[in-house]
This record gives sequence, C-alpha cells and structure tokens, in this order.
Amino acid sequence: MDKRLLPGLLILLAWLAACSGHQWNNPYAAEDTEKNILYTVFTERPKHLDPVQSYSSNEIQFTAQIYEPPLQYHYLKRPFVLIPATAEEIPVVKYLDAHGNPVPGDAQPEDIAYSVYEITIKAGIHFQPHPAFARDMQDHWLYHELGRQEMASVRKLADFSQTGTRELMAEDYVYQIKRLAHPKLHSPIYGLMADYIAGLREYADVLKQAEQNRLDEKTFLDLREYPLEGVQVVDRYTYRITIKGKYPQFVYWLAMPFFAPIPWEADRFYSQQGLKQKNITLDWYPVGTGPYMLTENDPNSRMVLEKNPNFHDEYYPVEGMPGDEENGLLVDAGKKLPFIDKIIFTREKESIPRWNKFLQGYYDVSGIGSDSFDQAVQLVGQGEATVTEAMAEQGIRLETAVAASTYYMGFNMLDPVVGGRNERERESARKLRQAISIAVDYEEFISIFANGRGMPAQSPISPGIAGYREGEEGINPVVYDWVNGEPRRKSIQTAKALLAEAGYPDGIDQRTGAPLILYFDVTARSAEDRSRLDWMRKQFQKLNIQLVVRSTDYNRFQDKIRKGNAQIFEWGWNADYPDAENFLFLLYGPQRKVGNSGENAANYHNAEYDRLFEQMKNMEDGPQRQQIIDRMIEILRFDAPWLWGYHPKDYGLYHAWYQNVKPNRISNNNLKYFKIDTALRAQKRAEWNEPVIWPVALILAVLAISFVPAVNAFRRHESSTAVRVASSDTTG
Repeated sequence: MDKRLLPGLLILLAWLAACSGHQWNNPYAAEDTEKNILYTVFTERPKHLDPVQSYSSNEIQFTAQIYEPPLQYHYLKRPFVLIPATAEEIPVVKYLDAHGNPVPGDAQPEDIAYSVYEITIKAGIHFQPHPAFARDMQDHWLYHELGRQEMASVRKLADFSQTGTRELMAEDYVYQIKRLAHPKLHSPIYGLMADYIAGLREYADVLKQAEQNRLDEKTFLDLREYPLEGVQVVDRYTYRITIKGKYPQFVYWLAMPFFAPIPWEADRFYSQQGLKQKNITLDWYPVGTGPYMLTENDPNSRMVLEKNPNFHDEYYPVEGMPGDEENGLLVDAGKKLPFIDKIIFTREKESIPRWNKFLQGYYDVSGIGSDSFDQAVQLVGQGEATVTEAMAEQGIRLETAVAASTYYMGFNMLDPVVGGRNERERESARKLRQAISIAVDYEEFISIFANGRGMPAQSPISPGIAGYREGEEGINPVVYDWVNGEPRRKSIQTAKALLAEAGYPDGIDQRTGAPLILYFDVTARSAEDRSRLDWMRKQFQKLNIQLVVRSTDYNRFQDKIRKGNAQIFEWGWNADYPDAENFLFLLYGPQRKVGNSGENAANYHNAEYDRLFEQMKNMEDGPQRQQIIDRMIEILRFDAPWLWGYHPKDYGLYHAWYQNVKPNRISNNNLKYFKIDTALRAQKRAEWNEPVIWPVALILAVLAISFVPAVNAFRRHESSTAVRVASSDTTG
C-alpha cells in the first residue's frame, strides 16, 4: 500500500471511533441523551385542543395534561375513585324542590327539582406563562389589541416576547361552562348539558342574539357580561352549578376537560382576527394550569409538552391497591409531581419504524401491532400473556388492562327483517338475532384478529364498571351455557333451531322460498379488513345466511346510520366515566339515532327497559340499583339488539427505565405520575446501538488496496512520459 494513503485512513478510522460515543442512528440531539425526557408517539393529528370542542382519544392525551378540571381519578385505586384536582374537596350535592326548599337525597326523583353542586377551588394555583396575561409597566394589556404592524411580525405564539400569569379563580370555571353554549364553538356535549344545566339552552339563545348584534368580527363577545342562571360565582374561589332534577353522574363530568377553566384573557387574546388567520387559537395553543404546557405544535411531525413552571403542589399517591407496593407503584409515594420535564410525541404513521425504534430504545413505550405480536408476547399457563424471552432479556415488560370499551355489531331495529314492523315480524326477528348471536364466534374472532387481546362481551357493560357481573351470574344465557366453571358457547344446532323458529329453516325464507340475504355496512378498506369480513361471512354461512358487505367511506356510513338505512353495522364505545349508565344509555329508546340524533345506533326501543333506565340513572350505586341493572341486562340479552362483541384488552410494552405505570382509559391525566431512569436508558441505548466499525474499516482498507495498482500504474505512466519529454529535449 502507498504509505501516503495511510495517514488519511488512520484519520478516518479515528473519526469513526470518536463518533461511537453517540449512536449513529439516534434520532435525537446528542445533548439530550441523559435529559429527563419521555419519548413516545402519536399516529393521528389532533383536530381540537380547545376543551370546549375536544372529544377524542387522540386529543385528550394532550388536553388532559394541560387543563385541570376540579376533580380527577385516583391514579392507583380500582374501581375508579374521584378525588380533588383543583377543588378543595369532592362537592356534596344538595337537593331542592321546585320552590327551592331542601329535600333529602333519598327523596323520590320526581320530588327533586334541582341538584346543586358548590365547588371551592384551592387558592394559590396559577396559569402557565402566556402572552394573554402580559401587561406593561402601566398595567395595560400588551397584546389584547394588536395593530397591523405588530401582527405582521407574529408567526407563532413563541414570537410574543412577553408572558404573564395570574391566579386561578372560580370565574374561570364559570367562563368555560358558558362557552359550552357558544353558537360558534359547537361543543359536542352542549345538547346533553342543555338538558341538565339550568338555563343553558336559553343561554345559547342569548349568545346567538349577542353574536348577531355585534358590530363586526373585531368586537369581542365577553361572556362575563352575560349571566347564566345555572352557573354562578359565589366568591373568588367558589362557584355553584345547578342541575335540573337528579343526575348523580354529573360529578364524573367534573373530571373531564370540558369543565376545566378558561381565563377570559385567553378568549380575548385569541379572538383577534389577525391571530385567527395565522391559526394562533385556543384550538392550537392551549392555556391551562396543569403539570404540562404545549410548547411545540406540529401535528404532522411532533408535539412537545414541557413542565409548567407555575404548576401548583401535587404529590404522588401514598396508598393504592393490593399488589401495587410489590409492583413498585408506591416507591415515589408522597413525592412532588410531575417527575418528567419534557414529553416529545413523534408522529409515526407506519408500524415497522415505530416498532424498530422502540426496540432500539428510542421510544420508551410501544403498543403491539399484529405483525409484531408473536415477537413480543407469548401465552403461558392458563392463557396468561407475558413477554417473550427476547423481550425479557431487554428488560421490556408487558402491562395489560381491560379497556372500559365495547365493540359490537348492531341490528337496525327499524329494518323489517332484523327488527320487525309488527308483533309477528318482531318475534321472528328476535329469534333470528339470537341465532346469529350464537353463530358468530367472538372467541375465535379475538384469537385471530386481536391476538387474544379481548374478552367476549356478555352485555354492554365492560369489566371494572359498577353493575358488571362476574362468573356464572354474569354470562349471557341466550348465547352461553356454564360448563365446568366457565362459559361455553351454545352449539350451532341450537342456533339453527332458533333460525327455523324464526321462519328461515336452513337459511331459506319459508314464505318466499328464497335464500335469506342480510346486509352488513362497514367502512373497511385494508387487506386486514377484507380478511376480517371474509371471516364474518363464514360465520353467517354456518346458518346458510348470505351476508352482503356494503363498504363505504366514514361520512357516508354515518349518514346511513343517522337515517336508519343500514341493516347490520359495527360500532364501538369508549366510556366517558365509570358508570353503567354510560353504557346502558346506548340502548335507551329516546337516544335513538333516527329522529333524535342520539347514541342509540340500533334504534332499539323496549318500554320496560326505558322505564327501568329512567329509574336507574338517577339512583346512587347500591343493591337496589344493581337489581334494576340486572333486569335491564336480562331484557337486552333476550331481545339481542346487538351481537355483544367483545371488550378489548390494552397491551402496552414498557422499557425497564419507564416507571410508575398502571394503565387505564378512564383517567387520562397520567403523564405526571410517570418517571424515567435516564441513566439506565442512556446505558441501554449505547449497548443496543453500538456501531460496528470493523466492516467499514475493512471496506475502506480494501478500497485503499484496490487503488494501489492504479496509483502505481499512474506513477509509471507519469515517469515514462517525463523520460520521453527529456529525451526529445536532448535530441532537439
């Protein structure tokens, strides 16, 4: 080898060795290696971050960390228990009759005209730093009336050089509740709350008129100037909400971002047309008192939450459930929250790069896709799930929890075939639905399409919710028998017998002699969807029923459901709060989709069920309420307006350095409890991503050696040319 190549090669190898201190494939800055940052992903961009409009799971993962309603759920206790967040204590409801006189809580619901919740919040809580609160030396607002020149220099919220804060007041909670009725905000819970919050429906009319009376878009509609009958400020830290009738579940709404505080200053600041045009709005830049604030919002790439420097004192729980201490969930008992300084959410649309980055340690947590399930999870013992040996060797652990959710297939009860128009048709349709309920094997569905991550549903109510029954008393006797201590699906012969009683022996309509054809409306698109639909067709074929799949886009699908044009459909529901009423109302007659635009997509109606629902929904939990719920479930199982489907199980993989994790879908403000061992993470990342230099060095050496003949040939050529030139000069 030419010795002149050696120094360059040595320098290159030295540079490669120096680079090995920071992993070549690390997607993050080297200076962040041991910083207290949580790295995770999101797949769908949030549409709304304004708490008056936000109502989806991909949004609440952000809003629940930023906004603080007065109440929250205890992080560790199960069943879920409400505790104060910004409130001093859980409000004790007071009941009044139509004349405003107190009545006892056990009075008949018809004797209770109003329920009054008086909420006192803690003093000393402050909003995050924000330009909406900034004032000059003369105490004037800096940014509430921006001129054209000032507006021209603004592209994002961070362009405002000054920020301020102020103390949280009761008025801020009242202001947000008023916003539920704002005609331009279209809150998804306005209709429900207008039925309960005294005067809210009339208040919407007042605001609509006020909007029409505004001189122009520049005029700020200050809701403080418009009183709301059912929501009033008592003093600086206390406000009162008056509910029509008795609605015990209202207290759960006080733990949702819909009832978090919004300061009027933020509403005033964001009302400026110039800021709206630049998408500087409350939907894009939230303002809260929570443990984190949104400092970067690029929903196509990444979202960043950082610790709120003004966050008030809050501490990790000092007690939990049996087993929590053994599982390390009380190590940080009594310590100040939050533990993590910064959370970086990276948008990952594809599962493979997301999975690979998790295995490399660049994401701290991961879900499990079907393509990686066998690599990650194995079943042991009585079907118990645990991580594979390869995952265990990396210190990765599996956390599971049955979600407070249900996925089901619904029958449109307005359809003459599956619902029936008269008594004879309804009897036939009921037996048809029961037969299909037996034939569609959800145990097999869960095994094939959910990798075992779910449990067959016996009713709408999911496990962990008061009203749910375990064991033999909890099975659906229309579909299952109890055999050797476990439910066993009834035979297909039983289903065929019911089908014959329905008037379709062996799947043939005995009135017409034609095969029975049913229609299944879906929004499926992917190859996995097609295999799932093929499976569903085979389930109906067990009864010799032809299932025709009608696939469409989601908007068209919703329109068909809204108008009652679907025959069979699939749907799902995630609980808003841990109460049976939040599931059972999905089959309450007045909640039907057609005509009422409610959540009863099956358009199911049963007079006894509706009467019991109205009685049950106003009751406190207890034996009497449970007895009513049991009868309601019995009615539903017999009528079978749904194939009860399954309750999904959430599976999450967590690295050893990710601590204090106890999953659930009811309590969403959980990031403040998590903790990262940054030193362990840095160590493991270095081990798992150590660059292998010798192949690169070998390739470079081979390349260098391969150049030697060419260099020598070139030197010989140059030498011979020099000799010829010299000889020519001598001859001349």
